[in-house]
Amino acid sequence: MARYELKLPKMGEGVIEATITAWTKEVGDTIDEDDTVLEVATDKVDSEVPSEVSGILVKKFYDVNDVVKIGEVVAVIETDQDLEEDDETAVIENPELAEITSEEVDIPVNNNTETITSTDGRFYTPLVKNIAKVEGISQQELDQIPGSGKNGRVTKDDILKYVADKKAGKVVMPAEKDVEKQAVVSKSQSENIATDIQSPQPETSSIAEPVKIAEPTGVVLDNGDEVIEMDRMRKLIAEHMLNSKRISPHVQSFVEADVTKIVNWRNRIKDEFLKKEGEKITFTPIFIYYIIKAIKDYPMVNIQVDGDKIIKKKHINIGMAVALPSGNLIVPVIKDADRLSLTGLTKAVNDLAKRARENKLKPDEITGGTYTVTNIGSFGNIAGSAIINQPQVAIMALGAIRKMPAVIETPEGDMIGIRQKMILSHSYDHRVVDGMLGGLFAKRVAEYLESFNGDNLL
Repeated sequence: MARYELKLPKMGEGVIEATITAWTKEVGDTIDEDDTVLEVATDKVDSEVPSEVSGILVKKFYDVNDVVKIGEVVAVIETDQDLEEDDETAVIENPELAEITSEEVDIPVNNNTETITSTDGRFYTPLVKNIAKVEGISQQELDQIPGSGKNGRVTKDDILKYVADKKAGKVVMPAEKDVEKQAVVSKSQSENIATDIQSPQPETSSIAEPVKIAEPTGVVLDNGDEVIEMDRMRKLIAEHMLNSKRISPHVQSFVEADVTKIVNWRNRIKDEFLKKEGEKITFTPIFIYYIIKAIKDYPMVNIQVDGDKIIKKKHINIGMAVALPSGNLIVPVIKDADRLSLTGLTKAVNDLAKRARENKLKPDEITGGTYTVTNIGSFGNIAGSAIINQPQVAIMALGAIRKMPAVIETPEGDMIGIRQKMILSHSYDHRVVDGMLGGLFAKRVAEYLESFNGDNLL
């Protein structure tokens, strides 16, 4: 019998971990190939993890609500199938310590018998707890290690760095009384944490107060107030938005566009299009079509930032924000959108929006975006400042189309008429997109919309 390690699979660009939401199989259950073994959730989508082999589930390494990194072994399946040499592994008694050796940190093992527990809202994975035990790190020390993981969680890299720094004499532990004093943080100090975190810390200061993104603000509840807990997706969205504002200095440009030609054309062909294609044609794919043309003219809005390097993306993958029935938001991605006709874009937009609302998107359908579009006009908003979807550098918000009095220039002179107009709001990352580029891009989109000619689009 061979033993197959079921690992958490890749779930798209930028996704490094997922939360286990349910186990569909238990230890001892028989599993067929492609059977779903567990369900997981990321900040973008829920997904199922299937087995690539048939066999019997003999071990689970994580429980529901545990956060697991991509590539980690989550279960072991005993199978009669022939496995590739790289797939066949022995089950170890302590899988959490499989990747840790004394050579990595070059510190003698300390037989510390103190029990390490999660405290004050800080969650420690079994891996971190075991490293702490092996390396003789006390609960007090562990509680003071800055965490780089989600919600300030201490990762394997964080604790290994701490161990190495401790050996090199870079760690200065505060006195016990000082630790107790740090634990009592005043309300005013708590309110300043969000600002202080952005200030660089000296390299020798390995100990810092843990920062909680969702720090309580001391709201006073009045009689009759309702307290609503954020669901998992809303918490992740909140964290994602905070990170985007912290990472990118947001700048906005606003341009008004006359889309009368587009409105009249769509009203004329929409019934015929529905009959021919079996799809409703909305304004969103039309706008996306011309945003793509503008991206080709100004490819430096289709970039990403990696440290001090600019990555110019070869593909144009358009993310489209979709509001879910729960009130949350998800951004499915149209891959290689520049290769699609207007009909192809219409079908892609309709399909992704429908499956997003039904929670049927696949993990790779919500990753890899290079530029995002959000249609806030569908909610009656005339304009808005959208937050950039990291690691992208720009996003365009489409305002509502409204009938407006306007000056119309003709060979016979100017006149006042009723036109269909909308506002394009372009938010961009001022680290790499200057006002000229961001403004010219928005202007180019408006120019394309105003010069619309739909005769050859379908």
